[in-house]
Amino acid sequence: MPCGLQPERFPFLLLAGVAGLLLFPCERAEADERRFTFVYEATTHPVGEIEYEQWVTWKTDKDVDDRFDRIEFRHELEFGLTDNLQLGLYLSDWRVQRGDSVDDGAEWRNVAVETILALTDPVTDPIGSALYGEIKLGDELIALEGKLILQKNVGKWVFAWNGTIEAEWEGSDYSEDKGEFSQTLGGSYQFTPDLLAGFELLHEVEYDDWSAWGDHAVYLGPNVSYRSEDWWITATPLFQATDVDSEPNFQFRLIFGFDF
Repeated sequence: MPCGLQPERFPFLLLAGVAGLLLFPCERAEADERRFTFVYEATTHPVGEIEYEQWVTWKTDKDVDDRFDRIEFRHELEFGLTDNLQLGLYLSDWRVQRGDSVDDGAEWRNVAVETILALTDPVTDPIGSALYGEIKLGDELIALEGKLILQKNVGKWVFAWNGTIEAEWEGSDYSEDKGEFSQTLGGSYQFTPDLLAGFELLHEVEYDDWSAWGDHAVYLGPNVSYRSEDWWITATPLFQATDVDSEPNFQFRLIFGFDF
């Protein structure tokens, strides 16, 4: 089993995942697929469209803590304000975790607002592009995030890249500050009208106190997406390709979505 995953961890994963998915009913309506889970695309919902997305991310197996397990949940509503401007509301981000390096149990994290402004089209223009902005508020937490999104569609292939910078302020007086720079890259091929598959790459590095770069962590793995007339689901397992012992060796993200 890869990355030291232990069979006894799967009941923990299953119970937490079911709890997150049951928080909202899964009504069915026509939906657009998300090809990636770690990479954003440079397209937005058309004006008037509303979509619900359920995110589940599992992180496990640190070299410094082989008991580490964390499952993160995000419940998001997305709105097409215009044909090139999209608004997203993170109704709640929360997580369940256990391990020697963390406090065991469930923890509410934050709510957030995001906007995506599509600038150019990935089909009709030489390259598609969009700008992403997010503000996140939690218990003794303020975070700002900006993202440049590039995308190109070539036949049945879609390629996308994101460059992201994030600033966080934590603590009772918000004096604990840090930055993070990350890049994601993905490619996805449409095998049938319903089935798409490809790859994703994640590179991230923290900038503690805005004074010292941390270790560079790189993850790589496949993705698969299935869409129907009513809903879509996309999953990506990522394996750490570097040797950062304080970061999880394995991540798995699943996103399920449907339109109202």
